[in-house]
Amino acid sequence: QMQLVESGGELVQTGGSLRLSCAASGLTLDYYAIGWFRQAPGKEREGVASISATGESTNYADSVKGRFTISRDNAKKTVYLAMNSLKPEDTGVYYCAASTLRFPLDVADFEYWGQGTQVTVSS
Repeated sequence: QMQLVESGGELVQTGGSLRLSCAASGLTLDYYAIGWFRQAPGKEREGVASISATGESTNYADSVKGRFTISRDNAKKTVYLAMNSLKPEDTGVYYCAASTLRFPLDVADFEYWGQGTQVTVSS
């Protein structure tokens, strides 16, 4: 069983930046791709970015390309999501999740999930 804990979410103004962290424990992080997802009130959970187990490959939703960067430090058992040029539509609960696939972005492809961290972007 893998446990994932997100942190770093907070209230930020439009155009601001945040860095989210996803700390893993339990199973070896090195074997899993990690994805970041977000869910706004009344909307479905959507994939934001994912990174392969080794960190050599990444995948981004079109809505965040050029603004968000996913990275990982397997030695620290942590995956990061750097978010720049934030917009009000980036508001939501952000989740990290682990998958045995290469670098998916589909909710159904992920096995383990964290509890989420709230990101609010004010206009």
